[in-house]
Amino acid sequence: MLEELNFKEIFTAGMILFAVIDIIGSIPIIINLRKKVGYVESEKASIVAGLLMILFLFLGKEILNLIGIDVNSFAVAGAFILFFLALEMILGITLYKDDAPETASIVPLAFPLVAGAGTMTSIISLRAEYQTINIIVAIIINIIFVYVVLKASGKIERILGNQGINIIRKIFGVILLAIAVKLFASNIQNLFK
Repeated sequence: MLEELNFKEIFTAGMILFAVIDIIGSIPIIINLRKKVGYVESEKASIVAGLLMILFLFLGKEILNLIGIDVNSFAVAGAFILFFLALEMILGITLYKDDAPETASIVPLAFPLVAGAGTMTSIISLRAEYQTINIIVAIIINIIFVYVVLKASGKIERILGNQGINIIRKIFGVILLAIAVKLFASNIQNLFK
């Protein structure tokens, strides 16, 4: 098992997940949630998100097959979700309206913010290219980073200020939009074959 560890694979898978999870770009959403509910359950959100991602790594394809959805359809659906999230970030609008949550842990932090459709789709795609152990290590590294950002969201808000957060939100919105377009383009062709 240790001989399968490949730092290049871990780094690449980790960077892909980092870009898709986009926890830095989600700081404004986290801050907004904290204002609504008073606190963010960092530990619970991180553990649940990590478990969901690892569970999906092993069972994702089987779950999709069981309900009759192919990976490409799931990826296209994930691309639409990422697309609308990116539009919210870039344009400063709210497309997804939800009743005020009672807590900020499993919903919406762990799912769909961290372990959402884009993340799940990426995990299935990574599984086709990389060793499972390397993907697990990449997931764990990302979850640790997610935990640190969730824990420090108040400090990050004070350091960056509203203007800094808005700039980061727009930059990561454009990155997320590019990821959505790439995810859509690479999977839409396979739907019509």
